[in-house]
Amino acid sequence: MAANAPFSPPQTDGIARFDFVQEIARAETRKPWPSGVYSKTLVKQSDIRLVLVMMDGGARMDEHHADGSVSVQVLRGSIRLRADRATEEIQKGQILTMPPSVKHDVEALEPSVFLLTLSWPDSEKLKRMPHRGYGS
Repeated sequence: MAANAPFSPPQTDGIARFDFVQEIARAETRKPWPSGVYSKTLVKQSDIRLVLVMMDGGARMDEHHADGSVSVQVLRGSIRLRADRATEEIQKGQILTMPPSVKHDVEALEPSVFLLTLSWPDSEKLKRMPHRGYGS
């Protein structure tokens, strides 16, 4: 993902709260985004990642996969997600989930914002996976 903003960890008690309206407004001030894509990691913990992703209309994220289960919740606009032989159009207010290791790509059908949630496997499970990381 392009144009990553600095990571802001949760408070010391582990509880974090985010205002999407403010996060989106801050991201808009950073335009133009390389490749039309902006992402900011909101939470990065041992078992979960939350990433706010913004895409200009027509922007694409090439095929990749995640080692954990994924949810994509569209907050604004609409995106097309191609996974294996399936193509899904996801609009504002909709959510899609995928199991680990499913190769997929994403295209913004219009200016769009989505919250990407990744469950993160523990170290032992990662070591046992036949492949690792994005883009493989």
